[in-house]
Formats: sequence, C-alpha cells, structure tokens
Amino acid sequence: MTGGFASLLAPERLSRRTGLLVAAGAVALCTLLIYPLAHIAPVVSLGLVYLPAVLVVSTIWGAGLGVATAVVSAAAFNFFHLPPTGRFTIHDANNWVALVAFVVVAAFASSLAELTRARTRDALERRQEADLAAEMARLLLRGEDLTESLQTAAARLAAALELSSAAIEMDAVEGDERRLAFPLREGTRRLGTLLVGADASESSLRRLQERVVPSLEALMSAALEREGLLGDVVETAALRRADTIKTALLRAVSHDLRSPLTAISAAGEAIASPAVSPEEREEMAAVIQEETRRLARLVDNLLDLSRLEAGAAEPHRVWTSLEELIKVSVSEVGAAAEAFSLSIDRELPLVRIDPVQMERALVNVLENARRHSGGHPVSVRARAVRDRLIIRIVDRGPGIPSAQLERVFEPFYRAGTPGGEHRGSGLGLAIARGFTESNAGSLRVESLPGQGATFVFELPLEPEGAEPESRAAPLPIHTSPEPGAPR
Repeated sequence: MTGGFASLLAPERLSRRTGLLVAAGAVALCTLLIYPLAHIAPVVSLGLVYLPAVLVVSTIWGAGLGVATAVVSAAAFNFFHLPPTGRFTIHDANNWVALVAFVVVAAFASSLAELTRARTRDALERRQEADLAAEMARLLLRGEDLTESLQTAAARLAAALELSSAAIEMDAVEGDERRLAFPLREGTRRLGTLLVGADASESSLRRLQERVVPSLEALMSAALEREGLLGDVVETAALRRADTIKTALLRAVSHDLRSPLTAISAAGEAIASPAVSPEEREEMAAVIQEETRRLARLVDNLLDLSRLEAGAAEPHRVWTSLEELIKVSVSEVGAAAEAFSLSIDRELPLVRIDPVQMERALVNVLENARRHSGGHPVSVRARAVRDRLIIRIVDRGPGIPSAQLERVFEPFYRAGTPGGEHRGSGLGLAIARGFTESNAGSLRVESLPGQGATFVFELPLEPEGAEPESRAAPLPIHTSPEPGAPR
C-alpha cells in the first residue's frame, strides 16, 4: 500500500496528454455516476463524487491539471445536475455555496498533492546525495591511490546526478565553454576543482552548489590529511626499520667480527713467542686459518645480504648437475666425511640454476644443520617429483619451536633452541632463502621440538632448451631483539 502511494508521488510525471485523457474520462464517469446516486441522496451533496478524480489527477499530474479538473468537474456538475439543468446558471444560493466549496476543496487538495510531490522529490534527492557521499567517502578514505579514487568518485557523481561528464582535479582549474568549474576549498586553502559539463541543468547545478560541493570539500580535506598521515607513517616505519637494521648490523659487526679478530690476534701473538713448541705453533696456525675462514664467510654473508636486499643478485642460470653441486657443497663445509649421509637418486635431471648462488644456499643450510645435529650425521636426500626437484637436509638436533619456523629465515634473527650453543651471525638461512627464490625455487623448514629439523629445497624442472626467467627479488629485512643461540 505504501509502495503504491509512493509511486503515485514519484517526481517523474506521466505525459500531460495522458493526464488530459484521464481527467476527461474521470469527469465523464463521475457525471454519469451521479444519475443513479441522485435517487438515494440530495443532488447538491453529490459534488463530492468528483473529488477522488480531482485528487488522482492532481497527485499524478500536478496542481495545474488538478485545478483545471476541479473547474471542469464544477461546470459538468452545474450543467448536468444542478437545476436548472442544461444551462450554466444556478437559481438556489445554497447550490452556489456547495459549488464554490467544492472548487476550493479541490484546489486545496491539488496544492497539497503538489507540495507532497515536491517534498518526495527533495527526499529522494537527499537520499541519493547521502548515498553518493557515503560512496565517495569509501572511495576517497579507503583507497590506496587518491588520484585513481578521485576518477572513480567523479564517475559515480556524474551517474548519480545525470551529468554528461564530471572530473575532480587536485589542482586549480578554470572553467571554459565546455566545462563549469566548482573550486573546492577548506577555508583559504585550495583543495582542488570539480569540473562538470556545461550542459548541466539548473536543478543539477543548484544541487551541486548547495549540497554536493560542501560534502566533497570535507571528504577531500579528510582524504588529503589521511594521505599525509600515511606518508608520515611509512616514512617513520622506514626510519625505524633502517635504525633496527643498523643496530642489528652493528651488533653483528661488534660481536661476530670481533670474536675471530680476537682469536687471530691471540694466536698471532702466541706464534711469535719463542716459548711455543712446534706442535703449539701448528695449532695456533690452524686457529688463525679457521678464524680467517670464519671472518671471510661473515663478510661474504654481509655482501650477499646487501645484494639480495637491493634486488641486485641477478642469477646467471645454466644447466647444472645437482648431484655434483651437493657434493661440492658438502666438501665446502669442511666437515669430516662421516658428518653427512647422502642419498641422491640416480640420473637426476639437470636443473637450470645459478650454481654459485645455489652452492652458497646449500653450504649455509648444511653448516646450520651440522651445528645443530648434536654430533649425529646430517641426512641429505635429493629426488625428482613430477616437475620439481626436492632436496631435504635433515638434522637430529633439538628442533625448532613452531612459532619460530618462519622467523629463522629473517636476517639477524637467532632462534633460541634448547641447548643451543652456536656462533652464527643469523644471516645464513636468510641468504639461503634469498638465493633459492632468486632461482625460482623455494626453501622451507619442517620441525617438531626435540625431533630435529628438515630444510626442504624445491627447484623447478624446465624442459631442456627452455630459456630461464631470471629474477632477483629483494630480500625483506627483519630483525628480532630476542636473544638466543643463532639458527
């Protein structure tokens, strides 16, 4: 019922020609209806029969046609039903009063219907503008790119107000013969310009000026302030991140570089002493060589990390035998032969990788596994599974807590594992993952506390003759303040 009445008051009227036909038909129908009703009621009171027709016409087609319908109804009532019939004259004064009262009531009802229609039109416009403001707020205050959001908001505004075109510029733009310009301001500050087609209707321009532009100004101000705050947040985060990296790097340099330098210095002084026996001199020389290699690995790790973080570790991929690469990597670790147990499938297919980068990745993971193996052999298994080549490096150490499974790959992060007593810098696993991913592979870890850890390399197998897709993704830097043994 409510929906039907609202549809009658819709701001879009039917054609006036249809209104004239309906008015004429309604007056004729009411005139005919009075004849049978005259037998049961006084004729002078039957003028109200025309009132519903006047109300319907004025409600749907406006007050003008409604008043005209009221006048025609009064004339028909007078001519056909008020004595003397057949003439536009009235002898009885009471009939004059009834007729005038009818015309007044009909005109008042028509005006009331037109006022209701106007209010309905205004309510619909305001609801449309509220929906538009909410949509633009969502676009401008939640979008990542303000310029792109302004384009979308302008398109929604043009569709809502039935404009031929609309644009929102963040600069001061003047109008011309094709476009009208509405400056957007916050006090004396110019926020931007709303541009609409010059063919916009007067009602649309009025709505823009009175209601849409103020809302858009408030949203533009909030969006610009939000963009500025986001920029400050990003800058602050970058500064904090850089400061954290600097702190972690200084910690690594001050501790991890100082330790081998101290050992080298002490061994060098001891060798120079005449009281040192040849056996002790050989032992000191071995210490110097070991600590020098350790120092060189740390410097290499820092250089590798800087290249990965800058996205400059472009791989030079060639067809490589993974079996040979694993054996070279094991020998590079420098441990006794029994420290590793190899299980490599026969006739593994060649894989297109950068052998230098993948050797560095394997060596870092193998060294990590050996440090945590608790003296047990580290298992290294390699096999092809469908279109992937999988390498598993398994230690029998204390394992890694589930909360640290991903964090062990963060640069400078040192996972605190039970019984851990190691001297790593916290860079090896981060570099291993970075080099693996730059070769289109992946590196993950699986572990249960107390049951060791398994590091899994996966490398894609490509058909021979395929060109590689070289890529070197920047390595994100994360640090952790938690102390503990390095992983």
